[in-house]
Amino acid sequence: MTSQRREPTCYRVCLTAAAMSVNVNRNVSDVFYRYKMPRLMAKVEGKGNGIKTVIVNMAEVAKALGRPPTYPTKYFGCELGAQTQFDFKNERFIVNGSHDASKLQDLLDGFIRKFVLCPECDNPETDLIVSLKRGTISQGCKACGYHGQLESNHKLVTFILKNPPNLNPAVQGSSLTEGKRPKRSNKRNGQTNGDQDEHESNVDTSLAEKSVDNGASDDDQTEWAVDVSEEAVRARMLDLTEGAKNMTISDDLEKSEKERMDILYNMVKSKRDAGTLDNVQVQKEILNEAERLEIKPKAPLVLAELLFNYNILAQVKKYRLLFLRFTLNDKKAQRYLMGGLEQVIALHRDKLMSKVPGLLKVFYDMDILGEACIFEWADKVSKKYVSKELSQEIHDKAAPFIKWLKEADTEESESEEESDDDVEIEYNDRAQIQLKATPQAKPKQPEPEDDGEDEVDIDAI
Repeated sequence: MTSQRREPTCYRVCLTAAAMSVNVNRNVSDVFYRYKMPRLMAKVEGKGNGIKTVIVNMAEVAKALGRPPTYPTKYFGCELGAQTQFDFKNERFIVNGSHDASKLQDLLDGFIRKFVLCPECDNPETDLIVSLKRGTISQGCKACGYHGQLESNHKLVTFILKNPPNLNPAVQGSSLTEGKRPKRSNKRNGQTNGDQDEHESNVDTSLAEKSVDNGASDDDQTEWAVDVSEEAVRARMLDLTEGAKNMTISDDLEKSEKERMDILYNMVKSKRDAGTLDNVQVQKEILNEAERLEIKPKAPLVLAELLFNYNILAQVKKYRLLFLRFTLNDKKAQRYLMGGLEQVIALHRDKLMSKVPGLLKVFYDMDILGEACIFEWADKVSKKYVSKELSQEIHDKAAPFIKWLKEADTEESESEEESDDDVEIEYNDRAQIQLKATPQAKPKQPEPEDDGEDEVDIDAI
């Protein structure tokens, strides 16, 4: 009698868990893919015109995606042309009509692709940032540091703008798909709405009683106070829900530009004082914060003020990678950095004015400043950052470097044009064309200062 082989219990449990969950990005077939979500479970209820599909585990699925459950539910409604209903108390998310779970799972892939996955790294570690003032939705990725505007014209975008991720719709006590309900402020006069369910009536009654008690309580002598000590504030912040924390952060975008610059200033200053600015993760945090506050191009002004003094030639080598994160291929950020350099030179005029040509060359050699930005700055003397007289003096000191840079650029362009004329064409017996290029002499340039740095690909950091 042959004995039947039995799989270990732990193995069977793993198989069961795998069957109940799927990869968030279903294009990834790797079974060890770390981003998992529960498989959608749908139940059809009702008959005739009242038939509807309840997505039983939408709350769990949405939690795995990092999005409110109303978003994918509303997405289904938009795609299927059906109305949706939300019952937050019982966590019931409903799409009118009869819909198969596998069909909804396929539709969910579209939602994930448009509103969850990062367009750069395809990871689902993203957050949606809604700017009510501008009417825009931005997407930030915690995995790769990407930050950019959500590029989609789907109908769901309008719904997200009206219902930001940091807003808890359950607090409103009504479905987001329903119209405005009549006010119930006349309860004291005995007027009630007969079409309200028992739960809503109880909630409203308790709220009304509390409002009355505020004015006619037996404890009128009680004095209410809030502990505003630093420890108490920190404790209350720890007790905040994630939604409240996100709401607090998003309020920063409503502040003036100067206030947002001050927020970044305090962050960089604390990291500098802690000596952690050479840490790659800290640098990414600073970049993400500047992008969140929508002041990335102007951030080099803050960095120059905090990180540079009369010893700038040594400091720029130390903080090169941090500056590259802001100025690489960003002419606007480079222009603001030039303004910051003018301010640093003005503060340490005696020690830095004579070093202006060498200073600009170091920034140029390190790829922090580009030719186009330097030429644009040299063409115009501005009083935006320092006095016009001082700016003119800085320009005069920089003239030798500007002249050398233009000559080197001209020689390089001429050598490229001449290279086309120096090509020899030879014909062999088989009428094949062979090209022999005459080697060109490189234009002579001044000896670059040894900055001890290699070229860095900022995308590989």
